[in-house]
Amino acid sequence: MAMSSAPTTSPSVDKVDGFSRKSVRKAKQKRSQSSSQFRSQGKPIELTPLPLLKDVPGVEQPELFLKKLQQCCTVFDFMDTLSDLKMKEYKRSTLNELVDYVTVSRGYLTEQAYPEVVKMVSQNIFRTLPPSDSNEFDPEEDEPTLEASWPHLQLVYEFFIRFLESQEFQPSIAKKYIDQKFVLQLLELFDSEDPRERDYLKTVLHRIYGKFLGLRAFIRKQINNIFLRFVYETEHFNGVAELLEILGSIINGFALPLKAEHKQFLVKVLIPLHTVRSLSLFHAQLAYCIVQFLEKDPTLTEPVIRGLLKFWPKTCSQKEVMFLGELEEILDVIEPTQFVKIQEPLFKQISRCVSSPHFQVAERALYYWNNEYIMSLIEENSSVILPIMFSSLYRISKEHWNPAIVALVYNVLKAFMEMNSTLFDELTATYKSDRQREKKKEKEREELWKKLEDLELKRGLRSDGIIPT
Repeated sequence: MAMSSAPTTSPSVDKVDGFSRKSVRKAKQKRSQSSSQFRSQGKPIELTPLPLLKDVPGVEQPELFLKKLQQCCTVFDFMDTLSDLKMKEYKRSTLNELVDYVTVSRGYLTEQAYPEVVKMVSQNIFRTLPPSDSNEFDPEEDEPTLEASWPHLQLVYEFFIRFLESQEFQPSIAKKYIDQKFVLQLLELFDSEDPRERDYLKTVLHRIYGKFLGLRAFIRKQINNIFLRFVYETEHFNGVAELLEILGSIINGFALPLKAEHKQFLVKVLIPLHTVRSLSLFHAQLAYCIVQFLEKDPTLTEPVIRGLLKFWPKTCSQKEVMFLGELEEILDVIEPTQFVKIQEPLFKQISRCVSSPHFQVAERALYYWNNEYIMSLIEENSSVILPIMFSSLYRISKEHWNPAIVALVYNVLKAFMEMNSTLFDELTATYKSDRQREKKKEKEREELWKKLEDLELKRGLRSDGIIPT
């Protein structure tokens, strides 16, 4: 049916959705744009066009480079799509030229250039991030709000990365301008909803961490603070995955033996990160950081596994599957001496997971028996692990609703039988006798209740005078 272009006069009625508000939000699939780079101008911005750097003699290029940097400090309002179109395009082409220039040129990076570069980058990227379009923004469900000024912003980031990577770059000069305040503002930008911006920020922060030794402890401390605030206060920060990715390579470079500060960061910050609702958004990066720590120092295995068991999800099967995946990654690198210390609490939890009515949780736990290294550890310690697991496995093999789980359980029982047939037979006999005893107790209990009911009935009839006393 063709739609009329004339405006309708009927009043709009808000429909009440009986389901969650998320279903309403998901219906509007448009990608929203936002920006906090607003400038209230009465008149259009005018920039005086400058000659191209390649068109002037080499001796004049450093001075022209500074002028172009100063021009690029001008910030345009991209929410107004019709204003300053010519000047926006001029700035975009100038930024493109600067990116190419710092990539290929030599001798341009004079001492005067450093403050101008940092000033230009700061003017463009540092801003108050716009509030989310929705009060209950859910990064798993909702489209992110993209930065409207990205055509310029992307080139500023690109330029800054090339500047930091330049062979002529001297940290000894740059440290006067790229300081703690600069890093703090940079870290705040990681809360940007735009994933493109967070990706560039990740590279920028990584380069700064690599070049400025004096800022390393400060960067680690501030990331630590962001995570603690995220876990214990806000539960909202968009750049957790990117910060963990940077940390993964930082941990990789830690010297041995590990400092107490690093161990504390693992136990007090990284382990509690598993408790947040949005774990699925950064779990892969978090698990990588944990495994990096354990490869550096195997003695940390026990506190890490006990920490995971302490925060094990009770009601969210999706998170349980993630925890089981991470545990398998840890067990892949665990040393046999460390395995012995945690096998009992660990396999008590695995036994509970195998018994889960949610088949994905049970399936993920049973897949451990497909891992050769884990199987070798189980075999070495079968006298401890088999008694913990046996009753759950035997019961599931008879009762579980899902045939795929029953098949996997049979395979596990078969593997246990081959490992230690004597113990297996003993446990089977014990299990059966225990079940007989339970059935007998159950029968006795039922008979007792029946007698009590009969007695109650007789007493009632007597009180009504139906049965003579």
